[in-house]
Amino acid sequence: MCAHQDELRSDLPPSPSHPLPPPTHSLIISLYKYHSSPFSLIRVHHSYPLSLSFSEDPTPFHSELPFFSPSYRSMASHIVGYPRMGPKRELKFALESFWDGKSSAEDLQTVAADLRSSIWKQMAAAGIKYIPSNTFSYYDQVLDTTTMIGAVPPRYNWNGGEIGFDTYFSMARGNASVPAMEMTKWFDTNYHYIVPELGPEVKFTYASHKAVNEYKEAKALGVDTVPVFVGPVSYLLLSKPAKGVEKTFDLLSLLDKILPIYKEVIAELKEAGATWIQFDEATLVKDLEAHQLQAFTKAYADLESACSGLNVLVATYFADIPADAFKTLTTLPGVAGYTFDLVRGEQTLDLIKTSFPSGKYLFAGVVDGRNIWANDLAASLKVLESLEAIVGKDKLVVSTSSSLQHTAVDLVNETKLDDEIKSWLAFAAQKVVEVGALAKALAGQKDEAFFAANAAALASRKCSPRVTNEAVQKAAAALRGSDHRRATNVSARLDAQQKKLNLPILPTTTIGSFPQTIELRRVRREYKAKKISEEEYIKAIKEEIFKVVQLQEELDIDVLVHGEPERNDMVEYFGEQLSGFAFTANGWVQSYGSRCVKPPIIYGDVSRPKAMTVFWSTMAQEMTKRPMKGMLTGPVTILNWSFVRNDQPRFETCYQIALAIKDEVEDLEKAGITVIQIDEAALREGLPLRKAEHAFYLDWAVHSFRITNVGVQDTTQIHTHMCYSNFNDIIHSIINMDADVITIENSRSDEKLLSVFREGVKYGAGIGPGVYDIHSPRIPSTEEIHDRINKMLAVLETNILWVNPDCGLKTRKYAEVKPALENMVAAAKKLRAALAK
Repeated sequence: MCAHQDELRSDLPPSPSHPLPPPTHSLIISLYKYHSSPFSLIRVHHSYPLSLSFSEDPTPFHSELPFFSPSYRSMASHIVGYPRMGPKRELKFALESFWDGKSSAEDLQTVAADLRSSIWKQMAAAGIKYIPSNTFSYYDQVLDTTTMIGAVPPRYNWNGGEIGFDTYFSMARGNASVPAMEMTKWFDTNYHYIVPELGPEVKFTYASHKAVNEYKEAKALGVDTVPVFVGPVSYLLLSKPAKGVEKTFDLLSLLDKILPIYKEVIAELKEAGATWIQFDEATLVKDLEAHQLQAFTKAYADLESACSGLNVLVATYFADIPADAFKTLTTLPGVAGYTFDLVRGEQTLDLIKTSFPSGKYLFAGVVDGRNIWANDLAASLKVLESLEAIVGKDKLVVSTSSSLQHTAVDLVNETKLDDEIKSWLAFAAQKVVEVGALAKALAGQKDEAFFAANAAALASRKCSPRVTNEAVQKAAAALRGSDHRRATNVSARLDAQQKKLNLPILPTTTIGSFPQTIELRRVRREYKAKKISEEEYIKAIKEEIFKVVQLQEELDIDVLVHGEPERNDMVEYFGEQLSGFAFTANGWVQSYGSRCVKPPIIYGDVSRPKAMTVFWSTMAQEMTKRPMKGMLTGPVTILNWSFVRNDQPRFETCYQIALAIKDEVEDLEKAGITVIQIDEAALREGLPLRKAEHAFYLDWAVHSFRITNVGVQDTTQIHTHMCYSNFNDIIHSIINMDADVITIENSRSDEKLLSVFREGVKYGAGIGPGVYDIHSPRIPSTEEIHDRINKMLAVLETNILWVNPDCGLKTRKYAEVKPALENMVAAAKKLRAALAK
């Protein structure tokens, strides 16, 4: 029988002055104000969902409950890292205000200090022993490492000294004079990091004291932390040769040059009183060659004397660690402990059980840092107890599987989320409490009521009738035995489409979205809050679409988009109209810089109750005689950019989404839309980190895309879009998607994509490698775009090349978009004229 979660809950006391109820209900602890931080009081709900709620009341309240006793606070618990943006995106708004010149650097630094102090105090209050510092970042942790070692590309004209905001943000975002550094996905997440540009001529120097300053800042607040760094070997393996440096340049040859900088930082931390230091060496979970593994041994042997007197922790995450890498890791000189992802790395358990070195600390990542489902506390405790028998009670530490930066911040801010579904969830703040509860149980102080509430929530989810739809399950299962390909080959389809569309050579288009203005967001917000009627909302959106269509016609763009003014997010918008999805109000996750996304939660079987985009697409097509693209998000991207249910294989959920999108594609075609774009921006992102797992993933991911458009006519042109990943190693799978046209990120990666075609890969479908970077405010000139298209023409056939930006224009301003697109169209026309001679 499934007990309803509400039966196990009781209300919170209305204020800290109320006497505490017994520990089977709720607990209250306090945090003190710092820099006017709003996070002065935490309430921890003892039943699920675990919640950390905040009050402005600064009155200290000290609980004598054993859950927060001094002995509990010393129990072995650890957090790999924590979200930076704040529970309501405080850092995002501070950054954007600073970039717009509306606030000062001091204002930005104050917001950042408030966030850091609240996070540290929150973890200390929850009893976490090993609390991370230096996981906060104004933009990206890899960029922070680049600034720490002074590896600034010459184009930014940095003249030495401590790197300030001007140089730092120019590297991340570009400026009026120079482009930004390349941005790509962090392993298989939706987080983007800034790729270091390195070569033999780089002069490394200690140029940012951020790590030491933040350690001291936490210590001044009474919190002793573990400073966290991107490990030196992983940093180099995640880098690329700078422009003008041979692509074969061995980045690991720079190890001897960067280690002295790490030693300087370590010396300062030791002097400041640090006792632990954490190096994130996540590249150890990838397929590495022998010389790469040897670099880890070399690096830590070199660091050993500098780290004398410190406990060194090396963290891995996101996958199973290969046996050879495990052996390398566990024999590194001077390392006291290791962190393993035991959520995604289930096979790692076998390595630990058979060959974990005696006397070392094991930081066991049993609480999922990548998803939002409540931990199965009983199952995790069983795993921990088995590990305790191997490594000993004093050497086992309960941890998260990875940094919590990849999950939402705090469930307490979800006041409108369905109560039943909310009981199944745990965001970052709740995961901190889960780690603490497991540490407490492992120490023999198990909170039985807490575990019982957790078990009841898990049982509720397992047997909820909302989760399973037998018809959907059956339809998805039937897909596995078929190939789902369009009957005609792409060359014949392109001929048929050209006769219908009559496009010029080098046709121009954009990726989909246009700027989301403050006014536009206000309209959507007011409609959602029922402050304006549906009629008023449709009128406002229609006016915005007309403005976007008119602008594109003025610019003389060939294939138009409606600008997506009705959409808050390319995944959330569709999830809101599909069954099996739930949505948060503040479940924001950092994607890059200040850009945050709010992933939907896929909790059950997915289907499409009604058409989702046909109304807006047909409205837009009626405004122009030019082709208007129907804009959809593909099934793999919806899957990878959502918090996905963990009670069935991911491919089964993806097939369900594919069937829903297939229905939408066919309805768009029936409504007269002849160009349909099905974005698969996240297809490469989901590629497993181990090569042995690639084929299976690519098989079902590519199949899912083909399912969506297998039934359309030859004259209906299917586009797709991908962004910000290294596609060269999966180019044959991209060809196998069988799209008519693919638009793809290209400009920030210095045309790296084009090298695959130089090496002889033949591509017969239409392709649009991005001609300028939309993630920078910089406006490219006509000449610059002209030169970039010319480079493409050197390796791609004229009749298949499209001209388009790198990605959607949602995050840009019209003052940037209009001149950039004018220059793009002018460059295309200039080349058409030259080719016609």
